[in-house]
Amino acid sequence: MLAGAVLALVLAAAPVDQPPLPTVPQSAEIQLKVERDGSLSVAEAIAVPNGVTMDRRVPLRVAAPHHRDRVYGVRDVVLEGSGNAQVDEDALTVHLTSGTSIVRYTVDGAVAGDRVTWELAGGWSTDLKFIRASFAAPEIPTAVDCLAGPPDSDFQCGAAQIDHAGLTRFSQQNLAAGERMTATVELPPGTVPANEVLVPAKTIAGAFVLTAPVGWAWAGFAALLLAAAAWALLARRRDTGDPPKAGLLAKNGEFASPEGVLPGHAGLLLHGRAGAADLAATVLDLAVRNYLWVSDGSRLTRRNPPDAYLTTFERAVFEAVLPEETVTLAELRQQHVEIPHAELAADLAGRGWLATGRLRRAGIRVVCYGVFLTVLLALTVGYAQLGVILALAGVAAVAVSAALPARRHAGAEVARRLRGVAEELATTRAKDFDKSQRELVFSRGLPYALALGELGPWVAAFAGLEHPPPVYWHDGDITPDQAGSFASALAGAFAGAGRGRRLDAVRQHTRSHSPVGTHAGADPS
Repeated sequence: MLAGAVLALVLAAAPVDQPPLPTVPQSAEIQLKVERDGSLSVAEAIAVPNGVTMDRRVPLRVAAPHHRDRVYGVRDVVLEGSGNAQVDEDALTVHLTSGTSIVRYTVDGAVAGDRVTWELAGGWSTDLKFIRASFAAPEIPTAVDCLAGPPDSDFQCGAAQIDHAGLTRFSQQNLAAGERMTATVELPPGTVPANEVLVPAKTIAGAFVLTAPVGWAWAGFAALLLAAAAWALLARRRDTGDPPKAGLLAKNGEFASPEGVLPGHAGLLLHGRAGAADLAATVLDLAVRNYLWVSDGSRLTRRNPPDAYLTTFERAVFEAVLPEETVTLAELRQQHVEIPHAELAADLAGRGWLATGRLRRAGIRVVCYGVFLTVLLALTVGYAQLGVILALAGVAAVAVSAALPARRHAGAEVARRLRGVAEELATTRAKDFDKSQRELVFSRGLPYALALGELGPWVAAFAGLEHPPPVYWHDGDITPDQAGSFASALAGAFAGAGRGRRLDAVRQHTRSHSPVGTHAGADPS
């Protein structure tokens, strides 16, 4: 037994030399040897009858499970005899003419785990009367298998065994043209290194197979998701905080808002929405800044034309509220004037206080690119999951855009300072200001008090003075209480216009869905 093992090792260590020559026409003698580096040396001796040519095509890319293909590499092809042999990326092709020829070549990729697989014979254009093969390896195999017949069959070869000397031998008679004979030999673990090469199949399903590059792409995408989630979480935490103490006067003694924020900015900046109070505060601020004149308690008149000191948002309000020279609060209620949301949002975004929505728009574009790339890769080179990852990255960008606070860092800081202004408006005492400052401070602060919901305390602080400050933007001698009443009436006019518009829409909807003949006052007969 020991002598047989030693003989097998000696035979395995010997190089693939001259294979036995076939004794039967149209037959083959084959020798295979697994080298220690995992390559498979093959020598085939084929006897071709006189007047006959034999052609063989061995595909080097064969189907494997899970939508993959197994790829073999063939090199060092040498033909001794009559004919020619060549190899390209897809197949090994052999063309033989009359006589006995020997084809030698080396196969890479035949070792999968501890199994060595190779097609001993197949792809021949003519029948083979007899095939005999031997297999040698650095260690005696532990199991062998051999299939012969049509490519999809599971018929066993005529013989496949390990002989008494330790060599593995195979044989098969009468292999029809186009049929194959495939040998699989299992070696002891670690005998030779595995070198199997698996690639995605050239199918739609194969295009979505997980590969190493795709795996790294998924890992990068996961890291990107974690970073984006952390960014959104930190941004939301940063968006909160206690308001700092605010002063209403600048160093020169004039009224000053933080970072030049306008009264109409307050609603969108603080609460994410703008409404009637913000519109009224903007109109009131235009009056305080001498663009409008208030008379008869409820009439607004153009005082100065819009100039470069007005923002696009304020100019839009000016034109919407006063398309003509003058308007009353009753007429404003009927006009259904609304705050210009687009101009307001653009103004805040232009100041760097609100997000511009660029991340969301970019995410939508990336989703479209990802879908296109997925289809393109699936129909061409594969790796279609890269397109899926790109599309999901776009979805993640849209989701992060929604999760991020609408305010940017600078906007969050201005919002905190606005809250401080609101606290100051609610707790200020008019006596804290010099008499010369009270007139301007009261009027300049009035729109902010209206927008920030502190109109009552602000008006009360100045109305309680023995000599209340005059109101320079209103015709006649009115008190702070009356100025506050006008501000409330102005906000009420815009709020009432909004309610009226919604009621009109409801009535229109009701009429359009009411059955004919059931309206109020209709005669059922």
